[in-house]
Amino acid sequence: MRTFIIIAAIIIALILGKIFIFKKPESKDGPGGGSGSAMGGGKSKDGKGGGPAPAMPVNIYVAQPENINNIVYASGSISPNEEVELKAEASGRLVTLNVKEGSFVAKGQLIAKIKDTDLQAQLKKLEYEENLAKQIEARQKKLLEINAISKEEYEISANRINTLSADKDVIKAQLEKTVLTAPFAGKIGFKSVSEGAYVTPATVIANLVQMNPVKVDFTIPEKYTPQIKIGRSFKFEVDGQEGIFNASIAAIDPKIDPNLRTLRVRGISQNPNGKLLPGMFVRVTADLNTESSIMVPTQAIVPVLKGKKVYVMKDGKVTEAMVTTGLRTDKKVQVIGGLQMGDSLIVSGIMALKPEMAVKVKQVVN
Repeated sequence: MRTFIIIAAIIIALILGKIFIFKKPESKDGPGGGSGSAMGGGKSKDGKGGGPAPAMPVNIYVAQPENINNIVYASGSISPNEEVELKAEASGRLVTLNVKEGSFVAKGQLIAKIKDTDLQAQLKKLEYEENLAKQIEARQKKLLEINAISKEEYEISANRINTLSADKDVIKAQLEKTVLTAPFAGKIGFKSVSEGAYVTPATVIANLVQMNPVKVDFTIPEKYTPQIKIGRSFKFEVDGQEGIFNASIAAIDPKIDPNLRTLRVRGISQNPNGKLLPGMFVRVTADLNTESSIMVPTQAIVPVLKGKKVYVMKDGKVTEAMVTTGLRTDKKVQVIGGLQMGDSLIVSGIMALKPEMAVKVKQVVN
């Protein structure tokens, strides 16, 4: 019973304290609340408090032309200037194989010789027959002058000489096929046959590679096609070789790869020391041109559903401008369209900006 009385007393004390001790103080402006309702202050005519919002300080970048280098980086490989598989035109046994693997050969140098004994015998036989035919033709001519024979008989003997001469040309052509010479100067690769082997026109005897100059093949995106010109120089590097090598564009593929949307380009580089080997991987750096254009900080570009936009300060307020971008560097982006020289581009507080919002210049950045 005593416990119940104590609890009731505590509850009564809390109620009295709420009423008399913790009573809510009245406003100094009177029982009606703030002076805004009694005196008509603290709110603007449109019902919003505080009057016009203060201008937001922002950093400004002034759009101006800059010279930019249109540099393209690509990868490719080195190819020999000329390369051919050396094959004989005739079948037969190799009696001569003048090949030292990895050695340099001059244009026209003998590479291989096929046995031609039978052809030489046929040629000798035709030469004997031709000599006899010429003697007969000479006698027939004298007889024709005295009308001892008919003109037809003389023409038959003269035609015999021409026929034998043609047969000799055929044999000589076959003899030429038994000799294999270097079509151009270069280095001989590994040989595939040995002297004494029987070869056919399908047999590869060795490879011949011309290594000075060398070709540098690489691909670039199709958007750079207008800047690629025959004769334009470029630089490249290769793994395992120190220094930078120079080359010039010698040929451009007349069509775009429809799958990769790239353009094949071929350059020529001098290789007097033989440091550049066919098949090497190269890293190409091509400086296509230097042009003047508007470059803006990367953070100023805002991607949107229909493209890209920027915020520009005009007459102390924010305006939006849709832009078209081009090249990109590590810090800036080229603006091809949508901006004018001298426009004040806002580059800070981008996420808080809204059209027609009041702003002021805090700092002009470069």
